[in-house]
Amino acid sequence: MKQISLILISSLLLTVFACSESKKKPSITPLTFHFKKEGELTLKKGSNDSLIAKLDIEFAETAYETQTGLMHRENMENNRGMLFILKEETQQAFYMKNTEISLDIIFLNSAKEIVSFQENTNPLDETPLPSTVPAKYVLEINAGLAKLWQLEIGDKAEWVVLNK
Repeated sequence: MKQISLILISSLLLTVFACSESKKKPSITPLTFHFKKEGELTLKKGSNDSLIAKLDIEFAETAYETQTGLMHRENMENNRGMLFILKEETQQAFYMKNTEISLDIIFLNSAKEIVSFQENTNPLDETPLPSTVPAKYVLEINAGLAKLWQLEIGDKAEWVVLNK
């Protein structure tokens, strides 16, 4: 009788343990993106060509890179940014979906001149942030830098692509 009781108790414990294991939810690994220096960008005053700032940049060129942008980043150093290379020069609109850091969005025309800004964006906000005129390139930098650097319409950007 003791053996039967021991077998029944063991079976019950195994069943309970197996059921509790099957109810555990699988762990989800969050997406993490890390900065990868792909180029260097220089900002210059449009009026006299004097240096404003130099940045290490990542490029967003493919559809996936353009859609993802700086999403899922917890921070970004002030000497870094992301440059979007868009297919055509047209009025652009960006949003902050899944973007955890506030940004300044700088719109540039095909001559690489600043034509429009969206400053101090709200993280995670899906409201469209449009350029006021057509743009071919978009530079995203940390919020507040456009004001700190006194960027103006007509200032220029130049960049070089490093070996990817």
